Amino acid sequence: MLKIRLARGGTKKRPYYSIVVADSHSPRDGRFIEKVGTYNPLLKKDDPTRVTLKLESIEAWIKKGAQPTDRVARFLAKEGLVQWAHGNNPTKGKPGKKAEERAEERAAAAAELAANPPAPEPEPEVEAPVAEEAPAEEAAPAAEAAPAAEEAPAAEEAPAAEEAPAADAGEEKTEG
Repeated sequence: MLKIRLARGGTKKRPYYSIVVADSHSPRDGRFIEKVGTYNPLLKKDDPTRVTLKLESIEAWIKKGAQPTDRVARFLAKEGLVQWAHGNNPTKGKPGKKAEERAEERAAAAAELAANPPAPEPEPEVEAPVAEEAPAEEAAPAAEAAPAAEEAPAAEEAPAAEEAPAADAGEEKTEG
């Protein structure tokens, strides 16, 4: 089968395409029958030299049965040689079979959890230590920790008390 397609040329990051008629089994940039145009994607869309076509030659190849690829068909549609319509593939975004199976398994597991919620685990009972068994040395550090906790709020209040006079001094300066 003959195709009218693009064959890439140019350098890395600087593409340049030849529009060629080639056998569909030949490599993209390989053997071709005839060069029928060029395409330079680096030029602006309104540039007349962006796409050049040998229209008479292309018409002859189309009559012989050559099929243009999608991109070439867009170029030819602008010239009025072929009809091109935007493709529509509604199944393109759908997940595959395995993904659908996994989704069904997750939905079934979620439904099962909703129907039968797991029983809450009983909290382990913590026995309160008996004061008689605890040595006196362990009770003393706990008593020392309590006054330290009481001192902490006082330490927080002290900086606030120091900031208040500074704020008053600033107000006096603005008044005077």
